[in-house]
Amino acid sequence: MNQQKNNDLLLMIQQRYDDFSKGQKLIANYIADHYDKAAYVTAAKLGEIVGVSESTVVRFAIELGYDGYPKLQKALQELIKSKLTSVQRIEVSSNRINEDNVLKSVLQSDIEKIKITLEQIELDDFNNVVETILNANRIFILGVRSSATLASFLGFYFNLIFDNVRLVHTTSVSEMFEQIMRAQSGDVVIGISYPRYSKRTIKAMQYAKSQGAITIALTDSIESPVAQCADLSLLARSDMASFVDSLVAPLSVINALIAAIGMRRKNEVYNTFEHLEKVWDEYNVYDKDDNHDVKL
Repeated sequence: MNQQKNNDLLLMIQQRYDDFSKGQKLIANYIADHYDKAAYVTAAKLGEIVGVSESTVVRFAIELGYDGYPKLQKALQELIKSKLTSVQRIEVSSNRINEDNVLKSVLQSDIEKIKITLEQIELDDFNNVVETILNANRIFILGVRSSATLASFLGFYFNLIFDNVRLVHTTSVSEMFEQIMRAQSGDVVIGISYPRYSKRTIKAMQYAKSQGAITIALTDSIESPVAQCADLSLLARSDMASFVDSLVAPLSVINALIAAIGMRRKNEVYNTFEHLEKVWDEYNVYDKDDNHDVKL
């Protein structure tokens, strides 16, 4: 099975969906929504999850042109590694989004991803990450491309809580290494990356770990290359809305992380914001005019 067919697998399933039997449609729906999980379960387990027989799962793989379920499973695993190109995202998502009500389609998809994340995330993992960050000497935050917005959001609030945070801004691998070259034992490096995974973030995480820093990944799957080089991981489901990355669930997890750490450092946060409120008032940072009149 060549790489192109691996990448086109989800699109092929959607294009042939109407021709599938009732049982095959159940399998198709599960793979479309959970291909990262389907890639690592047996045919019997997949059948159990969706409520069909193991033989139905095997026939489904053959129906798609694979020589049995293991070949389909391998294709799904390759799909996870490579993910989809921007063009393929547009092709696949065009069949998932109701063009007559794009707003409802996208928001419902985001709600579903938050629900899945809530069901799957481990509270012990979350609490462990909170403790690790609270005990860090320094905190480095990495995130590029679409994940840069998540990194900036986390960095903004962490800088209000801690005085030892560095948000790594970079446009190249060399610049990223220059900014984390002093990461060492006792430091924490948080790498945020979602499909398609950034090589810069992966390499920086690998380097930080080799220097003795504790690495924390915020990503979508334990099979993510960022998770593979992390000591701790927080998993939040992402999705694609056309060529756009839907990162609502990861942002919700980041919000929870900020809130949890803020509660643990309540006194410091209170003092910080008490001081900031005075500064903001003095320099008119925020509009406090109830009438919203323009004052020159």
